[in-house]
Amino acid sequence: MLPKGLFVIPDELVMNKIYFIRNQKVMLDSDLAELYNVETKQLKRQVNRNIDRFPDDFMFELTQSEYDVLRSQIGTLKRGQHSKYLPMAFTEHGVLMLSSVLNSKQAIAVNIQIMRIFTGIRQMLADNTELRLEIEKIKKKVDNHDKNMEIVFQYLDELLEKNEKRKNETKETNRI
Repeated sequence: MLPKGLFVIPDELVMNKIYFIRNQKVMLDSDLAELYNVETKQLKRQVNRNIDRFPDDFMFELTQSEYDVLRSQIGTLKRGQHSKYLPMAFTEHGVLMLSSVLNSKQAIAVNIQIMRIFTGIRQMLADNTELRLEIEKIKKKVDNHDKNMEIVFQYLDELLEKNEKRKNETKETNRI
C-alpha cells in the first residue's frame, strides 16, 4: 500500500524503461526522474553530489554513439527534448542507491517497485535457463535413444541376414 499522495506506476511502464546497454539491464536518468517525479537535472545534481556512491558498476554515462543508437531505437527520444548532457545509465544497484540520495517517499516507493521488477526479470531468466537445460537433457536422451534404436535395427538386420543364410544353406542341403 502506498502512502497517501503517491501515485501507482504500472509495472509495464517501468519494464519498458529498462534497456540493455553494455550487456547490462539499465535505466536512464530521465526515465528515473520521471518515475520519481523530479526533474532530471535535480536527479543528476544529487548523483554528482554523492558520486562516491555510484561506482561504474552502479552508474555510467552513455557515450555519444550509444546514445545515438538508443535514440534511433526509441522514437520518443527526440533531439533537443532532453538534457544537453549525455544520459546516465543506472544498473539495478545504482537504482537502489538512488533511493538513498533522493530521499522522498515517491523515490522510495518507486525504488521498491523497480527492485521487485528487476527481481522478477532475473527470475524469468533463471526459469528460462532452467527450461533450456531440461530441453538439452531431453535432446541428449532422444539422441541416445536414436543411437540405441539404430544399434537395435543393425542387430535385427544381422539376425535377418543370418536367418536368410541358414534358410539358403538348408535349401542347399535339402537339394543334395
